[in-house]
Amino acid sequence: MKELEYPFDSSFLLKKRRKLKKSLLADGSQRMEKRIAVLGGSTTNDIISMLELFLLNCGIQPAFYQSEYAQYWQDAMFDNPELESFQPDLIFIHTTSRNITEAPLPLSASEQEVRDALERQFSHFSQMWERLHEVYHCPIIQNNFELPSTRLMGNRDAWDCHGMVWFIQELNRKFGQYAASHSDFYLHDLHYLAASYGLDAWHDDSYWYLYKYAMTLDAVPELAYSLTRIIRSIYGKNKKVLALDLDNTLWGGVIGDDGQEGIAIGQETAEAEAYTEVQEYCKAQKQLGVLLTVCSKNEPENAKLGLSHPDSVLHEEDFVTICANWEPKDQNLLHTAETLSLLPESFVFVDDNPAERDIVSAQIPGIAVPAFDSPTDCIRVLDHAGYFETTTFSAADANRSEMYRANAQRAQMQQTYANYTDYLLGLDMHAEIRDFDPVALPRIVQLTNKSNQFNLTTRRYTQSEMEQIAADDKHIRLYGRLRDKFGDNGIVSVVIGEISGDTLHIELWLMSCRVLKRDMELAMLDTLVAACRERNIRSICGYYYQTAKNGMVRDLFGKFGFTKTEQFENGDSTWHLDVAGYSNQNHVIQVNEKEHQKA
Repeated sequence: MKELEYPFDSSFLLKKRRKLKKSLLADGSQRMEKRIAVLGGSTTNDIISMLELFLLNCGIQPAFYQSEYAQYWQDAMFDNPELESFQPDLIFIHTTSRNITEAPLPLSASEQEVRDALERQFSHFSQMWERLHEVYHCPIIQNNFELPSTRLMGNRDAWDCHGMVWFIQELNRKFGQYAASHSDFYLHDLHYLAASYGLDAWHDDSYWYLYKYAMTLDAVPELAYSLTRIIRSIYGKNKKVLALDLDNTLWGGVIGDDGQEGIAIGQETAEAEAYTEVQEYCKAQKQLGVLLTVCSKNEPENAKLGLSHPDSVLHEEDFVTICANWEPKDQNLLHTAETLSLLPESFVFVDDNPAERDIVSAQIPGIAVPAFDSPTDCIRVLDHAGYFETTTFSAADANRSEMYRANAQRAQMQQTYANYTDYLLGLDMHAEIRDFDPVALPRIVQLTNKSNQFNLTTRRYTQSEMEQIAADDKHIRLYGRLRDKFGDNGIVSVVIGEISGDTLHIELWLMSCRVLKRDMELAMLDTLVAACRERNIRSICGYYYQTAKNGMVRDLFGKFGFTKTEQFENGDSTWHLDVAGYSNQNHVIQVNEKEHQKA
């Protein structure tokens, strides 16, 4: 829904929230259901209503538990049958500087007294986080603290230990250290959000006195959207691709008319410097694993000429694909998505031309098409929209662009083979398929929450839930890593099954789409059957739960040799495999060769 895309009109959203919710619920979308507990240190009604809109818009159907006013501590620290029966999938603790109780101290207090107060304040929160984790085993999102509206000592407040600014900054630092050392714990950066909004506008005391709102009402949609960024990242709803126009988007001018020497890029003029910063911002996204592509109406040689400009920050090798031609851009984007085996809705399309933006937005449901008026505005909108919000980060993320570029080389190599099996053998593929281990677990969780297409059950797991499964003897777990002559694809497949008697019930089977048609799924199946035989398991039950995105694996179990046992009207199905009658099906990937050599 365009009204809920950044930048949005906060006043409009607050006035039309009921109408917008009704439209969202009536659009027929399939959504992931999540139970969210909001524990507030101030009034949270409007925060929840705005959060619901943004979550519905990104494919999450929330149900909420809401604490009574300022009862966040009591709800967390004492027995709470209502919250326990709610069984939250995620807990958000909405506290602000209004909930700091240990400061300010008198100016006569000693430095040690101030630091003791800081420790007490931090302990007040950390004890709560520990108990919530122990009882509910779900992700926790905690606000850090915005700066105060006034400073007793003026600028000295920032460095004198008696200053409220100093106290808040030190408390935020301790919150950050806790987040860095604890999984399934995320900080919502209220400090940055309030500063970006403007502290004078944020701190509207009349709303506190009248309604116990810790910020002005018009800031609530901004807060809810910022919180949504974290939640959608946790549940794999982030975008993956930044598709960029060229002329007047990455440089000033039209390369076909102005020539390489005539485009604005570099440091010589204000205009050139602005476009240089756009390129620097886009290139930095690669560090997060964001894929960069080009979608431009241009001659291919002109596109490459612009990217080879001496002052260009982005170069041809920074892009996974470059699509420069005179075809409609929506068609080019769909072609790029198909080439990369990604859903079009995982793209963010950046183009200075409003007409092109409108066409793409109308033709490709779910794609993000930010509106902006200038290079500087482009950076601000991309950054505040948070399309690529990062809650987890791994080496595989940093190398993702190279992995997809290697896939393009594989596709080019395929054209030289008449026989597909010979092509697969020519890739010289090697797989490591093994039980979960602590090093691989963060990437396994990440893949579980991001994979939508080659995913039979689309179950999502938090870090804590996956750790429990990894320690449970009633489960068989496998993850697969694939490498070939072009490079390491990293961890690309995950299978989880629960043992019941002499039967294994498949809870999760997924694979990254970047290794489609490489027979990795057969290598995983062979290894799974071998693990079942070691545990005296006689049969495997497979489950397919249909979603709007996983149609490609509807008949996967049938292709594996399973027998369909049930077919439901909603598209779901169940399958059965007799382990004793199974023969290995992978003939092109060498699996766990190092272990075989040791044996």
